[in-house]
Amino acid sequence: MREETSFPSGDGTCAAWLYRPDDGHPRARPAVVLGHGLGGTRAMRLAAYAERFVAAGYVCLVLDYRHFGDSSGEPRQLLSVRRQLEDWRAAVAHVRGLEGVDADRVVVWGTSFGGGHAISLAAEDHRLAAAIAQCPFTDGVASALAVPPTTSVRLTAVAVADRVRGALGRAPAYRPAAGEPGTTAFMTSHDALPGITSLAEGATVDDRLTARSLFDVLRYAPGRRASRVRCPLLVALCASDTVAPSGRARRQVSRAPRAEVLTYPVGHFEIYLGEPFETAVAAYLDFLRRHVPVGRAG
Repeated sequence: MREETSFPSGDGTCAAWLYRPDDGHPRARPAVVLGHGLGGTRAMRLAAYAERFVAAGYVCLVLDYRHFGDSSGEPRQLLSVRRQLEDWRAAVAHVRGLEGVDADRVVVWGTSFGGGHAISLAAEDHRLAAAIAQCPFTDGVASALAVPPTTSVRLTAVAVADRVRGALGRAPAYRPAAGEPGTTAFMTSHDALPGITSLAEGATVDDRLTARSLFDVLRYAPGRRASRVRCPLLVALCASDTVAPSGRARRQVSRAPRAEVLTYPVGHFEIYLGEPFETAVAAYLDFLRRHVPVGRAG
């Protein structure tokens, strides 16, 4: 069901997995494009979602952003909102051009930082059939306020120094994407490091980000674009989210005219695993069947 593939994006190439159903269905199918969050790669449990969607009859493309995973891009582990949105646009365009895909029934599915990207894409690309955002990052300031002030000050100082290093053409300074509370990392909640470790599932994961990436995280506020989303939008929030606070996210995404908002009594990293995963993915499949059914042409 899965093949290794790639597609061009900007000045480089994004690595991806392409999933196709194997049930002999003759019609062009809807497709789902999936992308991960802050420092995440496709190896961090995105296959679990794609496998459920492809089993229900959807073509799926799971991408690695440039600078991450198996995609091109230097320096490694650089988070650029502009470049990641370019990667999403390139992925959607690539899927629309695939044989056997209904180009007017493409869905974007993103989680965490990628959930914010899914909202941004849906706000600008009104050809999309639907969008799903899981525990989405919607506001950089709100996420920054969830971090202890001393951690923010230390990380900002390193980020400023790294910005200077970049201007001078020097190698980046790195900080962990997730670390123990009190450390200088991008995510330092009590569940961040165990959560990232659980998503790796034994895969080799580079748990670093260039320190200069902090400025893109702070400036990004995709939730402010929610009112411009015209397609059906499903948002799955985590009530005890320590990374992407659900209160601000709920107020922002509820402005989308066709938003459906679900809230689960779990933390940011719990929704990927076990019973919370099963409950959430069942809701995603129900949403897809209602708004982008496999057996109906666009």
